[in-house]
Amino acid sequence: MNRRLFLQSAVLTAGIPTVFAKAGFLEGSMLWQDEDELLCKKKFEIAISKDWRTKPINEVVVEVGQTFLGTEYVANALEVPGEERLVVNMRGLDCVSFYENALVIARCIKKNTMTFEDYKKELVFIRYRGGVIDGYPSRLHYTSDYIEDNDRKGVWKNVTKDLGGSPFVKTLNFMSTHPDQYRQIRESEKVKAMISAMEQEISKRPMYYVPKDRVAAISEKLREGDIIGTTTDVEGIDTSHTGILVRQDGKLHFMHAPLAGKKVQISDREFHDYLAANKRQTGIMVARPLEPV
Repeated sequence: MNRRLFLQSAVLTAGIPTVFAKAGFLEGSMLWQDEDELLCKKKFEIAISKDWRTKPINEVVVEVGQTFLGTEYVANALEVPGEERLVVNMRGLDCVSFYENALVIARCIKKNTMTFEDYKKELVFIRYRGGVIDGYPSRLHYTSDYIEDNDRKGVWKNVTKDLGGSPFVKTLNFMSTHPDQYRQIRESEKVKAMISAMEQEISKRPMYYVPKDRVAAISEKLREGDIIGTTTDVEGIDTSHTGILVRQDGKLHFMHAPLAGKKVQISDREFHDYLAANKRQTGIMVARPLEPV
């Protein structure tokens, strides 16, 4: 689903600096870009100083992800007024923009293309279907679609089936059947029809998941830096949350942006226990980052 909007309690302006309201959208956006560019440059400087480029991509994803620990969760991080365009926000993250930023920055580091412009190009490539911005429906809203598209682009490999995953059969239609939760769908019948067609196409694809009661048994096959979508029993959607796996003292934990009022963190519980504690989470989809070429 569009995890950025699912089960959220925060409004669009949650966590937005006062300058947004005082200076107006354009000026506020420019100030934000300056701050995001500075944050991006700082992360690249850390990567250079610690020679992260020599590490495998999965380890770089974890290293970058850890630089976001303590960052505030912000719901609707990408939902801004106007037409669909690239939105950059490293100051506040939701569960998708967290792993997205960690992956994008890691890929830039590995490719030795470490400027803010390089980062933005990579972000467009990963966030949008086929790497092209073409309106709201071109953004990858459902996790299964996000995984499929970036598998096809060679960003990662969907290893869910290889890990012993079972067929995941579900009709995806949450966005088109809940237009009140999505401004772009609510305001345009054309967009609604495009989203509905997209949902039907995704629902026809073979999908797999590892049921959560089997996750402990495959823990040795999971890797640090694997990107996880947690499947859900909520009707019409595929996943309700996303994050990155990390190992601490040999045990798997979940690094993620949890929910409104919280910050990016690493779970206290082992990953399989974290899943077991959430009754609506049914299992996982696993995307394994590949070395960029």
